[in-house]
Amino acid sequence: MAIHNVMEDVIRDVLLTNKDQLHLTCSCERCLNDIMAIALNNSPARYIVEEKYSPYVRANHEADRQGATNILSTVAKAAAIVSNDPRCPQTTEKIE
Repeated sequence: MAIHNVMEDVIRDVLLTNKDQLHLTCSCERCLNDIMAIALNNSPARYIVEEKYSPYVRANHEADRQGATNILSTVAKAAAIVSNDPRCPQTTEKIE
């Protein structure tokens, strides 16, 4: 049985599209995953059981301007949290 949260794709796309504008302290895989996790925990899940429904769920969020703005805001807040306190080896080595 395959269950997928379409919001993972939506948030990943928003994060990668806006990565340069978010002024991240670090953009390593660990930091990007931390941003994703925080943003997903603060977003409503949209689960599907068949991949063919993914475009419909994505289109619903992209067409809703307020929904798209909310997702971008959630990602920006998560990016700020991670940038202020990164947990990756690259930044912890620099700080010490």
